[in-house]
Amino acid sequence: MRGRDQILQLLLLYVFLSVLLTLATTSYGVNVTYDHRALLIDGKRRVLVSGSIHYPRSTVEMWADLIQKSKDGGLDVIETYVFWNAHEPVQNQYNFEGRYDLVKFIKLVGEAGLYAHLRIGPYVCAEWNYGGFPLWLHFVPGIKFRTDNEPFKAEMQRFTAKIVDMMKQEKLYASQGGPIILSQIENEYGNIDSSYGPAAKSYIKWAASMAVSLDTGVPWVMCQQADAPDPIINTCNGFYCDQFTPNSKNKPKMWTENWSGWFLSFGGAVPYRPVEDLAFAVARFYQLGGTFQNYYMYHGGTNFGRSTGGPFISTSYDYDAPLDEYGLIRQPKWGHLKDLHKSIKLCEEALVATDPVTSSLGQNLEATVYKTGTGLCSAFLANFGTSDKTVNFNGNSYNLPGWSVSILPDCKNVALNTAKINSMTVIPSFVHQSLNGVADSADTLGSSWSWIYEPVGISKKAFVRPGLLEQINTTADKSDYLWYSLSTVIKDNEPFVEDGSKTVLHVESLGHALHAFVNGKLAGSGTGNVGNAKVAVEIPVTLLPGKNTIDLLSLTAGLQNYGAFFELEGAGITGPVKLEGLKNGTTVDLSSLQWTYQVSLCFPTI
Repeated sequence: MRGRDQILQLLLLYVFLSVLLTLATTSYGVNVTYDHRALLIDGKRRVLVSGSIHYPRSTVEMWADLIQKSKDGGLDVIETYVFWNAHEPVQNQYNFEGRYDLVKFIKLVGEAGLYAHLRIGPYVCAEWNYGGFPLWLHFVPGIKFRTDNEPFKAEMQRFTAKIVDMMKQEKLYASQGGPIILSQIENEYGNIDSSYGPAAKSYIKWAASMAVSLDTGVPWVMCQQADAPDPIINTCNGFYCDQFTPNSKNKPKMWTENWSGWFLSFGGAVPYRPVEDLAFAVARFYQLGGTFQNYYMYHGGTNFGRSTGGPFISTSYDYDAPLDEYGLIRQPKWGHLKDLHKSIKLCEEALVATDPVTSSLGQNLEATVYKTGTGLCSAFLANFGTSDKTVNFNGNSYNLPGWSVSILPDCKNVALNTAKINSMTVIPSFVHQSLNGVADSADTLGSSWSWIYEPVGISKKAFVRPGLLEQINTTADKSDYLWYSLSTVIKDNEPFVEDGSKTVLHVESLGHALHAFVNGKLAGSGTGNVGNAKVAVEIPVTLLPGKNTIDLLSLTAGLQNYGAFFELEGAGITGPVKLEGLKNGTTVDLSSLQWTYQVSLCFPTI
């Protein structure tokens, strides 16, 4: 009996130790809720600073470093969109590898000790091709995007549910012990919902209900959606959101996009937002009751491949962000914001304990105080005028530069003024260094140039159609290029060639650029721009008696990503295409003739 007792004791000890080991290695979920002041994590109100990093806009090797630099800069949360067309380029065929490894990215955020905000959308805008929608969605029978349309809602729900299920399987929601504390459904729909009439309201109610039904265990938000149904939190996007008020007294004041700069368009000036202005906007937001603010972008990155939208959005998505396109710290922006975050965090206990009380200190001058009965007191002194002022507050005198906020964590001493950059914030300098050897040597540079001959006109698989075809419906965005080719015979007595007179080739296109070749030679080109993608050219050409070929190469430069019914905006040469005789006003419309088409270039296939 004694031996059996010892064996039983050993078994019980083994079970006990196994339970302890399981408990030690199990991540416990936290309860994320909200009240009128803030998000609550396990019942505790939090003041949170967030920053956007889009995983496909940087390399996998950069992710950990970007996340760590964000943490070092004082961030609590990393925010990212989910890019449907990257993950499902072909219907029901998925890609979550490499730069699209969403699970790995979210896990890295958690491993760094930060929270995540997953903006599923699945419409994202983001200056991303087609707003993040896969092009195949356009061809679903009976579909209308972003409205109360059953085919669209079915596809939207299917993809949203897939992403949520992936996150649940990997236990990435905070309710499961993971880092995701927020999710977003739809995106800035309130900016354009009036275009959709009554169907917009029913669509938004459906989207909210669908999202909540997925049972993530964390709150959902809708940005720029004043009528977001409960329990969805409506949030603000913009350069300034201090005056924003949520649509319910039971919801916190949240800012999902504080634009740290702007995107770059081809031909446009490089965007720049002074850190003093950015810091002022942040401080004012927290001063007037905000408790969650996100920088869009904290790291912008690069639009790799054909991911850029627009049209005419550049490859660089630097955004003048605190971490530049290459992941390097941008000073003084990164450092000054880090100091700002420290100062705000010194006020957190007071900020979450009570509601703000704001009073006037004079014209364009305000003081906001957070004070509790237990002696906690933090204050913000704001000068939203353009000239410097001196104010009296609580018996003390304070100098406030124009367009600035002073933060007083103890209601007395200034921890930071947003217009004053710490002299210890290092602004990098660069030293020019010549390469060893011959500077213009390809071997020295470690690279060499090559060129590829591209034949003019039709050179591979082609098809013939009467009339001019819209480009996106023809290429399904498999390529940026579409050849339009036509052969026409000119008789000796045609007015186009009499006395050697020149003819004008008139071409109209929905965009975004075109090259015109006549008899194998470049005759002229045209391009749209970010304000007007359409192209119209009048090109003088010389036609010969007999057979003449007209080859038009149409190019797209990123598909539309924003606006009501943006999926209906076409591209390509839809006409008219005409030959106009200069001598006697003769015009021949070529638009309805038999045209030959080739999708993409001969090499490479893009």
